[in-house]
This record gives sequence, C-alpha cells and structure tokens, in this order.
Amino acid sequence: MKVRIGFAVAALVFFIDQLVKWIVTGPLALNYLGAQRVLLPIFNFTYTENQGISLGLLNAATPVGRWMLVAMTAAIAVAVAVWITRERNRTDQVALGMVLGGALGNIFDRVRFGYVVDFADLHFGEFRPFLVFNVGDAAISIGVVILLLHALLSRKDRPEETVEHA
Repeated sequence: MKVRIGFAVAALVFFIDQLVKWIVTGPLALNYLGAQRVLLPIFNFTYTENQGISLGLLNAATPVGRWMLVAMTAAIAVAVAVWITRERNRTDQVALGMVLGGALGNIFDRVRFGYVVDFADLHFGEFRPFLVFNVGDAAISIGVVILLLHALLSRKDRPEETVEHA
C-alpha cells in the first residue's frame, strides 16, 4: 500500500533526528549553551535550545506556552498524517513523511526538555543563511520545498499558451 512509504519516511527521519541529537549531546558532549565544534570552515555543531518555532517565532519560555506549542504542532502533525493517508502521489507521500518525521522529532524534544535541540550551524564567514537547526528542521524544509515544487511543476489546470498570428 502506498501510504506506508510516507509513514516509513517519517519513522526514518524521526530516528535519524533523534540519533544525531543524541550523538551531538552525548558522545560529542555538546550539551550546554555555547558549546561548539568546528567540522568544516563553513559548518559547525553549535548547541542551542530553541524555545520557539522557526525563526524564534512563538517563543514558549513558560510552561503554558510550551504545552500550547506542543498542542499546536501536534495538531499540525496529525493533519499531515491524515494528508499522508489521502495522498496518492508517491513524491508527495515522501515529502509529507519528511515533514511529519521532522515535526515529531521536534515535538518529542519539546515534551522531554521544554525546548528543541538545535546544532547544525551553516555559515560563510559571519553570514549565516539559516538559524542553527537540526535534522528534523532540515527534513521539514526539504519536504515543504518538494511539495511546493511538485505543485507548481505539475499543475494540470494551467492555461494553454495561445499564439496570435499577426
């Protein structure tokens, strides 16, 4: 059944997200604010604790804010799971699985710690095109881009071009 691919991708993304977070915070001991390890001239592991959602929006520093954010993101995850069950396109199934797996990884962190563990720090000198992120964030972003590109490139209702002759 096609639906399984979306949930399999979600499970894989969730597992990889949690495994990498464990490696970063456990064996690599990057588990306190400011802890950093340079991996490449343009990429570091820099430990941060994200209290909000993307770009620091909806900061949930209080217990009430934390659980409201958990509830909101869980509701979105449920909606994505329902979408997976109704989606018949395999590409969209995989993309939705990426979104769901990343969301579940971040929800799991927020429930356990009260924040999301972020560590991936891409930079070009002082220029940082992204905030510090994690595997789940990357999967969500890539999944959304795939969905958008697929929707834009496969539109069936595009008006056909008409060429007028002079």
